[in-house]
Amino acid sequence: MKHSFYDVKAKKKVQADVTKKVTYGVKGNERYAFKAQTKDGRNLTAFVSKADWTAAKI
Repeated sequence: MKHSFYDVKAKKKVQADVTKKVTYGVKGNERYAFKAQTKDGRNLTAFVSKADWTAAKI
């Protein structure tokens, strides 16, 4: 699945394949995110809504 991420080093948005879904925070106050990697191995994170996170097939 492709998703749009902001690449801080390149200072622009890039499209990358989502490698995993993660949650941050404590139960009841969670944030949902997708993780990916650039072609040169840098990590990318994009915070998404709960609806997008649950609908993603990864």
